[in-house]
Amino acid sequence: MRIAINAQLLNTEESYRGAGVSHYSQNLLTALGKQAGDQHFTAFLNDSRFAANGVTLRRSSPLLAKPLARILWEQTALPLALRGEKADVVHGLVNVLPLATSLPGVVTVHDLSFVRMPEKLPPAKRFYLTRLCAASVGKARKIIAVSRQTADDLIDCLGADPAQIEVVYNGVAAHFCPGAEAESAAFRRSRGLPERFLLYLGTLEPRKNLARLVDGFARWRENDPAAQDVGLVLAGGKGWYYAEIFRRVQEWGLADVVHFPGFIPGPELPHWYRAATAFVYPSLLEGFGLPVLEAMACGVPVICSDAASLLEVAGQAALTFPAQDTDGLAHRLRTLFADEALRQELAQKGVEQARGFSWERTARETAAVYAAVA
Repeated sequence: MRIAINAQLLNTEESYRGAGVSHYSQNLLTALGKQAGDQHFTAFLNDSRFAANGVTLRRSSPLLAKPLARILWEQTALPLALRGEKADVVHGLVNVLPLATSLPGVVTVHDLSFVRMPEKLPPAKRFYLTRLCAASVGKARKIIAVSRQTADDLIDCLGADPAQIEVVYNGVAAHFCPGAEAESAAFRRSRGLPERFLLYLGTLEPRKNLARLVDGFARWRENDPAAQDVGLVLAGGKGWYYAEIFRRVQEWGLADVVHFPGFIPGPELPHWYRAATAFVYPSLLEGFGLPVLEAMACGVPVICSDAASLLEVAGQAALTFPAQDTDGLAHRLRTLFADEALRQELAQKGVEQARGFSWERTARETAAVYAAVA
């Protein structure tokens, strides 16, 4: 069986384009290539550095890194290329299928933020995603949803047939694991980080609710003397509409306390998680919430919002708060930093919770979807 995979959004550059769905694409292709079986995988991508044993890579022009060029290629040139590959199934890794092909299709939908929270995205991005995702969901033989929350949104917002949806969770790589405190202390010194700090890691964009995180952090500092030595690290590439985050930091007078290290390359991620006293993820809406899983796997206590998909991932292993509740967030921060035993308990529960997720499992369940479609 020959599986053609559209991976044009896979990107290894050190920016927000190299996170999120690119991270999913890289890990899924790598795990699929390691599987033994009768499925042959061909991936179409424009990134020049990515490699995956067991996967045939068809590299297209670097110009396809630009959104408009990529969209045109997906809907015109890709259907022709699929004929040449004699593929049995085509898989769109990020929300979209080539609509002009007659091949049975599988599409992975990561979230429907562009439908549920349209004001949080630039208009052109919102228009493209809404139209082509809806058309792709209607065309697909099977739809992979990365969480039960995304599956429910597909049914409620796009009218998808529940029988066509398969929930396949993301995984976490083996190198996300607890480390030695001495190594974490050395890492903090090498990066000029505070001895105690709260870490957020992800794209800087409105849906992540970071302005509220800054507000909650500031209120906690105002009311708790024990918070004065705690820093806040907002790590990740700049996405869109991020100016409000920096403005809020200035208004609270926290420029010396809040750190913006920018995009964190993949190999460094475990070091940042382990160096933190706690990890916080206040997102308003998530398809999955991979950073929560990675932080738990590294043995870091987690505070996250009550977004439904984050509750799926974290289970009982995190402190949660209503996503719109600034005071609730501040209270959770105070509770966690005041209680060493609670931090240890959450760290242990997080490691145990994370053991239920792996990219090998993601690849195995995805391959089963291919087999069902073919």
